[in-house]
Amino acid sequence: MIVSRFPQHQVDEALAKVRGVCLALPETSERPSHGGPAFFIRDKKCFVMFLNDHHDDGRLAIWCAAPDGVQVEMVETDPERFFRPPYVGHLGWLGVQLPGIDDGELNAICREAFVTVAPPTVLKMLPAE
Repeated sequence: MIVSRFPQHQVDEALAKVRGVCLALPETSERPSHGGPAFFIRDKKCFVMFLNDHHDDGRLAIWCAAPDGVQVEMVETDPERFFRPPYVGHLGWLGVQLPGIDDGELNAICREAFVTVAPPTVLKMLPAE
């Protein structure tokens, strides 16, 4: 169980959505990393991390891989929902506040994170949108 300042049902619902989107992608798996569930391609390359009040930052969020320039653009455009996460922000990863992100947006963000780090052989398995 994840302890946080968010109601447990909100955390559980958010994690279930992230888990559903990430594990529906080819060759993906889940394991703990950086204090929360993380999603990997072929058990090697992480593309999304689920974090709940990480080091008391007050956020229920994901940190995800992002194409070059996307982090800066999203943070500048909508800093209430997007942020530069610690540890991986310098690599261009994007922080996404989960409250306020709809299912379609979550799906697109996780899929883009997957595409950003997936090897070509796995990308060939990805169904068309």
